Amino acid sequence: MVRRLSTVIPGLVPGIHALDSRVDGRGKPGHDGENQPIERECSGATLSAAARETIPPQALARSRSALMSRVEPASGVTFDAYAPVLIVGAGAAGLCAALAATEAGADVVVLERDPLPRGSTALSAGLIPAPGTRFQRQHGIEDSAEVFAADIQRKNGHEADPAYVAAVAEAAAPAIEWLADRYALPFSLVHDFDYPGHSARRMHGLPSRSGAELVDRLREAAEGAGVPILADATVTTLFADPDGAVRGVALERPNGTTERIGCEMLVLACNGYGGNPELVRRHIPEMDGALYFGHPGNRGDAVLWGEALGAELRCLGGYQGHGSVAHPHGILISWAVIMEGGLQVDAAGRRFSDESHGYSEQAATVLRDAGGVAYDVFDERIAAVARQFEDFRQAEAAGAVLAADTIEELAAMAKLPAAVLAAQLDEVERLKASGGADAFGRSFAGSRPLRPPFRAVRVTGALFHTQGGLAVDASARVLRRDGGALPNLFAAGGAAAGVSGSTAAGYLSGNGLLTAVTLGRIAGAAAGRLALGTCG
Repeated sequence: MVRRLSTVIPGLVPGIHALDSRVDGRGKPGHDGENQPIERECSGATLSAAARETIPPQALARSRSALMSRVEPASGVTFDAYAPVLIVGAGAAGLCAALAATEAGADVVVLERDPLPRGSTALSAGLIPAPGTRFQRQHGIEDSAEVFAADIQRKNGHEADPAYVAAVAEAAAPAIEWLADRYALPFSLVHDFDYPGHSARRMHGLPSRSGAELVDRLREAAEGAGVPILADATVTTLFADPDGAVRGVALERPNGTTERIGCEMLVLACNGYGGNPELVRRHIPEMDGALYFGHPGNRGDAVLWGEALGAELRCLGGYQGHGSVAHPHGILISWAVIMEGGLQVDAAGRRFSDESHGYSEQAATVLRDAGGVAYDVFDERIAAVARQFEDFRQAEAAGAVLAADTIEELAAMAKLPAAVLAAQLDEVERLKASGGADAFGRSFAGSRPLRPPFRAVRVTGALFHTQGGLAVDASARVLRRDGGALPNLFAAGGAAAGVSGSTAAGYLSGNGLLTAVTLGRIAGAAAGRLALGTCG
């Protein structure tokens, strides 16, 4: 007899590993006690120290060895268990989908490859852009979905489908307030600096301003709602009918055993292909060999499964990079250090770009034009703004942030030519005073001058996550190459094509978690309603 997984005790499914209990009260893995940079090779991708600390060793091993991304005929397959709505991935997208599907009245099971849900969400700053929220109104900020959608389209060169962008923009504020009101996530607005490309201050985050806190709180919400999360479950195979309807999945356990679970609806929330060097080399060659700041399990399974099912793929060259990752520490440095009046120089002490375009495209610029190493230069006032982010506080604790009372002392600490660096700062300060723009086109109008004590961080460019993926409609249903939608397949977050277009330059700050949270909620609600219809 087939087990109905969602009828057993949530989180303690028989034969399935429970969530790893070796964590602290907020579900965070224990630290190794060292603030030393650690890099690890995984299938050709260079992992950051942050990724190393977040990802269990067994997950790293499975990402190298597991034979995944297969689609096989469902005919004749028997399943060990059954769930009306099955969700692959327990990051922000998957957990929001689980909450929404449960609210719709459906029984849900979430499959997670790691012992504890972390994924790319935990490696992010955990910030979600949303227009017209009460958190904005508390700071006197007027905003709307129409203005937000226009910002998204302006940044991506109007490459994304306007109806899709509008649906995501309109869903953002309700999603933030849904999580705040129903699940007690304590969001607040980042109100003290501007993100590039946003015409209003609309970034929302939790108190630590970290993705780890976001995924922990979403996991707690899902557990509180009775959602079973099957950890240590790496999905390797989809079983589908000739019409593309997915009837179930096969998963692999750490001990090599396999299980098959049937479903009525499947939501893919397993991110993109940043951890697949072959796909990165093919679709985003400028980041081939770059530091990878995502989860190594992001091997492109959703893209490969979808392609085998006849799904349409869009914007595979789109991605989020970041031009400000402390090196060799592997810690994200907030772009606030630039947008509040700081600058970047190369190893010769010279500026090399218009840093204000955005942190995503700056990743390739640092790699190409600065030889892979640059220095963020700012002051204590800006550092105080950046300290609201846990990552920046960790960088200071690790000794990545240099501090000096004079530019000459700062240059000596960073091993930069003092005269060159001083000349660059003098030029920037003149532009700030006059409100002018530099030769790269960056306007310094309205920027406050830098004052001692000064700060500097040695940084590199990194790949965070891909933005191309499965084409979906406004209900997050996966679309076919030949038109229409696949019968019961949904995608959200990095598994779905985002709203950033086909290059890093199209990425507007927060686009990743924007589509994770909004499409996750949309996909879960739609899958839940359809599952009730098919099971009723």
